Amino acid sequence: MEILGATLRICLDDPKTLDESVLFYERLTGSRALRFERGGVSVAAVGCFLLMTGPEPELEVLRKVAATIAVDDVDVARDRLAEVGARVVAGPVPTPVGRNLIAAHPDGSVFEYVDRRRP
Repeated sequence: MEILGATLRICLDDPKTLDESVLFYERLTGSRALRFERGGVSVAAVGCFLLMTGPEPELEVLRKVAATIAVDDVDVARDRLAEVGARVVAGPVPTPVGRNLIAAHPDGSVFEYVDRRRP
């Protein structure tokens, strides 16, 4: 499994702050935001930052995920994670740009693994 990078996850309590946060991170990174909706959550990916806002029950779940890790292939990641003692909590499932899964590591930390392979 090759790890290609990581994305820092930021949950915004107030949906009204998403637009101004996107502007800040676009200026900070020099990147344009990729915006989409998923499960009632508004998401903006800006450089290595993933800004999310939505209903509190959804944010409560999202806050439990420490970071998003980009990999070359989620299926390979799933197999490797199982080999080393992690537990796949959800997925793989399709996303707007590829696939993802959520895994709990033996130390209790939870990470999202994503690829850009369309199913």
